[in-house]
Amino acid sequence: MKNNIRVERAIKDITQAELAEQVGVSRQTINTIESNKYVPSTVLALKIARVFNKPFEQVFMLEDED
Repeated sequence: MKNNIRVERAIKDITQAELAEQVGVSRQTINTIESNKYVPSTVLALKIARVFNKPFEQVFMLEDED
């Protein structure tokens, strides 16, 4: 699964730490999700999408191999 978190953070002008605080995880967790090294839980993915005021599908996208 890939994501647009980095782009959405830039649009909203927030840091990884600020996003992490808003969704209740560490900055490192946001970093690993952005780097596609970690797939977030459904709840965490929905919280992240909510911060950006976007539907889940505009922040997270399934890839063919998923």
